[in-house]
Amino acid sequence: MAARGGQDGRGGRRKGLKVAGLALAGSLLLGAGAAGWAYWHLNGNIKSVDINGALGDDRPARPVTAPSASPVPTGALNLLVLGSDSRTGEENQELGGGDSGGARSDTAMVVHLDAGRTAATVVSIPRDTLVERPSCPLPSGGTTREASGAMFNTAYELGGPVCAVKTVETLTGVRMDHYVEVDFSGFADLVDALGGVTVTTDVDIDDDKSHLHLDAGTHHLDGTEALGLARTRYGLAGGSDLARIELQHKLVKALLEQVSATDLLTDPAKLYQVADALTGSLTTDTGLDSLGELTNLGRSLGDLAADDVRTLTMPVLPAPSDPNRVVADQPEAADLWESLR
Repeated sequence: MAARGGQDGRGGRRKGLKVAGLALAGSLLLGAGAAGWAYWHLNGNIKSVDINGALGDDRPARPVTAPSASPVPTGALNLLVLGSDSRTGEENQELGGGDSGGARSDTAMVVHLDAGRTAATVVSIPRDTLVERPSCPLPSGGTTREASGAMFNTAYELGGPVCAVKTVETLTGVRMDHYVEVDFSGFADLVDALGGVTVTTDVDIDDDKSHLHLDAGTHHLDGTEALGLARTRYGLAGGSDLARIELQHKLVKALLEQVSATDLLTDPAKLYQVADALTGSLTTDTGLDSLGELTNLGRSLGDLAADDVRTLTMPVLPAPSDPNRVVADQPEAADLWESLR
């Protein structure tokens, strides 16, 4: 029973994914004095982790790319995008983060940008996947222990972003060029700053844990509701993580459509609000930890439309050792990752 999810819906041919570039443009619209403060503030919002320094050369090789005369990057790129279900902070707890310390990563997506940056593939890795978790360096020194048959999301719990990246690279054999982590409450703020998102659900959702109660149909969601949609699991038939991933794919498409449909350049105040929410929600690797670097990435995606983004789930099977867990379905999973190298 392989799971190969995907929403390949065809929407209008709108150009999307320009928030990073618009953030810089918006700061310039605020005026010379305000622009300097805005750039400093937005740049300071971004948190970062030195993934390359921590992992060194013990990882998949970068593919060789041909030189380009383009002023913005055009080569193929792989990013690991995690949703951080933080358990700390008053705002996170109000949104359902709970009372325990630390953070979990229940959402993991490998985003592959094709050469030319005009098409993308988003592959979700179920949190319940049993994997070979490698030994990872810890920020405080020392390393985590290797583990066989460990749940995928324990890598982040035990070793943070560095271990999440190393575990994904071990699982896929694909080099993660960049790391992007979106904070729990920051995601809700970003959706609110964009004016909400419109999503169609095929089933009723009744989940007290994620604070979401929706009838099947089309709904315009605010930030708290969109976060609930991304997190809901127990409100779905069988409490399936795979069903939750399908909803997350719908939400990804809805966000891209909303970004494309929002004319931020005509409203500097709203533009700044979106840029502030976006940068304030991010933890990145040190290669993306400035507004200039994010802007450069955003400009490279100027011709990528929402309907050119394909969403998939890594092919999986029920784990022989535990029917509530899954394992990669081979050779289909290996073939998928090979196509993204």
